[in-house]
Amino acid sequence: MEETKDKFVTQSETGEAAPVDEVEGRVEAEMKRIKGSAREAVGQGLQDERAETEGRELREEGERELEEERQK
Repeated sequence: MEETKDKFVTQSETGEAAPVDEVEGRVEAEMKRIKGSAREAVGQGLQDERAETEGRELREEGERELEEERQK
């Protein structure tokens, strides 16, 4: 039985994102969250309010992005 090209539909034809692309956004958001947490902890240890605030903001941004990725 011969398969023809007409039976197959590509992801680009359906508009579906490749699984690798779906994971990439989550990984980037998770890395941003981790980096922010680390920077926040260093800022606390050094008693550097600016570094702590920047870290907290980065962590919160990563958490928001993760939540957006989960809702997709």
